[in-house]
Amino acid sequence: MKKIAILFFCFSMIMPSIFAENNLPVLDNDSVYGIQKDTTKVKEKKREGWTFGILPSVSYDADLGFQYGALANVYYFGDGSTYPEYLHSLYFEASYTTRRYGVFRFSYDSKYLIPKHRLTIDMAYLPDAMCDFTGYNGYQTVYNDVWRNSKKYTAEDGYKSRAFYKFRRDLFRFAADINGTIQGNWHWNAGLGVLGYFTGSVNIDMLNKGKKEEKKLPYINGLYEDYVMWGLIKENEKRGGIHPYLRGGLSYDSRDRNTNPTKGIYADMFITYSAAFNSRYFGDQREYNNLKFNFNFRHYVPIYKDRVCFAYRLSLQMTAAGNSPFYLNSYWNTLYIQRVLYEALGGGNTVRGMIRNRVLSNGFAFANLEFRFKICQFKIKKENFYIGLNPFLDAGMILQPYDINEYTLRQNIAENDPSFDLATLDQYFNFDKKMIYRPHFSAGIGLKVAMNDNFVLSVDWAAPFNRQDAPGFANFYVKIGYMF
Repeated sequence: MKKIAILFFCFSMIMPSIFAENNLPVLDNDSVYGIQKDTTKVKEKKREGWTFGILPSVSYDADLGFQYGALANVYYFGDGSTYPEYLHSLYFEASYTTRRYGVFRFSYDSKYLIPKHRLTIDMAYLPDAMCDFTGYNGYQTVYNDVWRNSKKYTAEDGYKSRAFYKFRRDLFRFAADINGTIQGNWHWNAGLGVLGYFTGSVNIDMLNKGKKEEKKLPYINGLYEDYVMWGLIKENEKRGGIHPYLRGGLSYDSRDRNTNPTKGIYADMFITYSAAFNSRYFGDQREYNNLKFNFNFRHYVPIYKDRVCFAYRLSLQMTAAGNSPFYLNSYWNTLYIQRVLYEALGGGNTVRGMIRNRVLSNGFAFANLEFRFKICQFKIKKENFYIGLNPFLDAGMILQPYDINEYTLRQNIAENDPSFDLATLDQYFNFDKKMIYRPHFSAGIGLKVAMNDNFVLSVDWAAPFNRQDAPGFANFYVKIGYMF
C-alpha cells in the first residue's frame, strides 16, 4: 500500500510540471483539468520542440531508510516530422536514502546525432547496502522466509536476521553502444564499457544506527558469508572486480516505433567479452575472463488497431567460454541500457514477482507474455496521454547451473565451519538435480500512464506461482518505460 500511495503522489506531481511548462492555468473541475470528455478517439497532434516529464523519487524502507531525489526524461522532437520518434532523449535520475542506497544515472539516446546510426550512452553509480542474495541454482537453494521475516517470526520460531539473504554491492557502470544499418531492417551493433563491482558483507553498524535495541539487526553470518566460508564464493570474487568489456552482434528491427510498439519484430544476437585482471585489492581474477552469448526475440502482434496488442519476448544468456564471477552472473547483458539495472533472473526486468537474483546461474532463459490495452486516450493541452493495462505471464529457467557437489561441500564445511551442524544442510540445499531445471513462473498486471508515447510511468504488480520465489504474496514495481 505504501508504494501505491507513492505512485499516486508521483502522478499528481506530473500535472503541475506540465502546466508550468506551457505557462497555462489549471482549469476548474468541470473541465477535468483540460481533459477532453468525448468518447471518440483523440487525434494526436504532432509534438514539436522540447518536452519533458519530471517525477519526485520519495519512499521509505525499514532497512534502507528515507529515499529522496528526482528523475526526469527530456525529449526533443525537432519540427515534429518524426513524431512519435524523438530526435534526442536525455534521462537523469538522482536518489539516495538515509541507509546508503542510491541511483545516480545519466543516459542519452539518439538516432540523429550520428546520421543513420543509433547512439546510446549510459553512466551510473548504484550503491546498494542490502542487495538480495538467495544462493545458486534457483530451487536447488532452499529459501526460508522464517529466517528473514522479523514481522512474522521471532528467534524462537527460527528467525535469524532481515539481512540474512543480503550482501553489499556497489556498481559503477559506463556503457556506449552504437547501431548501424546493414540493409533494410538488418543492423550491426557494437559497444564498449566497464562494470566496476565492490561487494562484501552488509554493514550492520550502519543499518543499526539510530534504531531502538529491539529493532537492531543481530551480528550473525548471512548466506553470503556462509558461501564465502564454504568455498562456494571464492576469495578472488568475494570483493567484486573491475571488468571492461567489448560487445558486437546483429539485430533485426521491423517495429513501428521504439516505445510501446504495436506491430513488428525485434531480434538480436550478440557476444560480450569481459576482461579481468590481477589486482592487490580484488586478487588474481584472470580466470574470470569470459565470453557470453545473448539472444533476444520480441514480437508485437496487433489485435485491434493500435489499442490492443499481444507482445512477447524470449531471451537467453549463456557463458560460452571462461568463467564468470557470481556478481556478473546476476547481470543481464543488453545492447541498449534503458533501465537502471538489468538483473537476472527475478525482479522487475525479467521475471516479475520473484526476488531479485533468485535464479543465479551461469546461463538462463526466460519469457514474457503480455496483452497491452490502451483503455483511455486524452489530451491535456499540448500533451498526448493514454492509460494502459497489461496483464502478463513471466517464466524463467536455468540452462547452465553451478556444479554444487554435495560430498565436496560437506567436506569444505567440516573443515572451514566446524560449528555448523551438517544435519541441517538440507535446510539450505535441495540436492535433487531435477529441481535445478524446474521453471519459475509468475503472473500479474501492469498500469501504464504515457505522455507523448514516450514518457511512460509504469507500475507492475506480480505474484510468483511458487512461494519459494518471493517472501510475500506479490511485489510491486514502479518504473519508467515498458519492460520490453
